[in-house]
Amino acid sequence: MQPQEVEVWYILPALRKSLAVALLRRGLSESEIAKKLGVTKSAVSQYLNGKRAFIRVRGINNEVKKAAENIASGKCPTMEIQKLCISVRKKGLLCKIHKRYDKSVKKDCNICTKLLNIAK
Repeated sequence: MQPQEVEVWYILPALRKSLAVALLRRGLSESEIAKKLGVTKSAVSQYLNGKRAFIRVRGINNEVKKAAENIASGKCPTMEIQKLCISVRKKGLLCKIHKRYDKSVKKDCNICTKLLNIAK
């Protein structure tokens, strides 16, 4: 399994779920959340009811709150989610989740964080 697959299958749904919860707490309706996140209302409902996104990305609560605040105020959700994905990589959380779901990943693998340095 590639790190990008881990992002698509695990990280992005978990981030959307966290953002949906944070936006709901800010008073947005499920329809408003769906529109802002570019997903269906039923996806938002599933995120909020625990039927989608079964992992939790720990260690980025402050970033999620800030991203939700930015999204609620009209900033680009894609940009905010990308910033969250970068934070997940920088903090080594992608590697941790990748290792959890793909036992073939070596213990000392650090490709994801190395790639951050190459992209600069």
